[in-house]
Amino acid sequence: MEFKQKSYLQSIPKGLIKYPLDEKDLENFFIQIYNEYKNKNQQQSTQKTIDTLFEDIPTKIFEIQNRRYLGNKHKLLRFIDQVIQENCTDIKTFCDIFAGTGVVGSFFNNKYDIISNDILYSNYVALQSFLETKNLGNLQEKISYLNSLKPTPNYYSENFGNTYFSLENAMKIGTIREEIEKIAEDENQKNLLTTCLIYASDKVANTVGHYDAFRKKMDMLKPLELLMPLISLGNNEQNKVFNRDANQLITEIESDILYIDPPYNSRQYSDSYHLLENLAENKKPKVFGKAKKMDREKIKSNYCTKEATNSFQDLIYKAKTRYILVSYNNTGEKKDGRSNARISDKEIIRILEKRGKTQIFEKEYKAFSTGKSDSKGHTERVFFCEVTNQPKTINQFF
Repeated sequence: MEFKQKSYLQSIPKGLIKYPLDEKDLENFFIQIYNEYKNKNQQQSTQKTIDTLFEDIPTKIFEIQNRRYLGNKHKLLRFIDQVIQENCTDIKTFCDIFAGTGVVGSFFNNKYDIISNDILYSNYVALQSFLETKNLGNLQEKISYLNSLKPTPNYYSENFGNTYFSLENAMKIGTIREEIEKIAEDENQKNLLTTCLIYASDKVANTVGHYDAFRKKMDMLKPLELLMPLISLGNNEQNKVFNRDANQLITEIESDILYIDPPYNSRQYSDSYHLLENLAENKKPKVFGKAKKMDREKIKSNYCTKEATNSFQDLIYKAKTRYILVSYNNTGEKKDGRSNARISDKEIIRILEKRGKTQIFEKEYKAFSTGKSDSKGHTERVFFCEVTNQPKTINQFF
């Protein structure tokens, strides 16, 4: 089957996609849907071209960055890329060891083999979906089926209805999550469907962008709808995704570039995204307090505590890589102590210089925050280290 030369971007109705899309990604996406359609209609010997399939494929899709997340680096990707282009050579592997939603690794996925890691399971399932999926299979059919389900009361509606979500949406979230366990054909499809649900849930959450608390007024009544993920299938062959503590994983991996974007302050990501973590694992734990949080002890980060500097030092000294890039903003001293940076610039430079020559690159931008902190004069920095000293134990550097 030959596909006509055409701008796939023009085939999607305006307003459905917020960000610029790579045309090659869309082509891969539509080809996957076409193959599914062709297999389903093979008996009729259907010979539709991609141009006539637009009526049959989903135009409502989402990308990896279409989710609200503290510290999201989507607006800084060109800046990070510029630092790499001007200072690094012969790059094959890129490790994003505090990946979060994965926008950084996804951006470089068309250039390098990606190693992506995050300690939160809710982030891991999305990372695995976007960076390791090689075939969508019958995902569209499963999404359509899940969207058609009639919601019934469940764990999620009992605990999060009329607070984080409307009661109707909370019932639908729980109903879909239970059905995913039944219909997923393998672990990858389960992660794909769960990722669709996480992104859809975040779109209708009655919050300011995180789950540390819900808004008092319930005015997010838009019905929940699962959409199709836009995934660069052809770039995922050599990628590896992990759900590990970064300081434990660092001894088991090697890369040309190690990109480090750790938590900056005492605000634990497990506190801000406990509900999505609960949804991804689906273990239905007891929740407590006004914010309806479950026990999160096992997923708390040392980088949000007084151990942050020691943890960072341990990570840097053990890293097997040629270049180290560290994103760390200038939160400095704020009125809200929880927002203060845990590691000083002086300490970051001291630690990095033990591995090689270190430089600092800066860019001003408006960050997504909890809405309480003053972000005036916010500067994102990339600390860049060209590694010349081999990894050692901490004591060997002194």
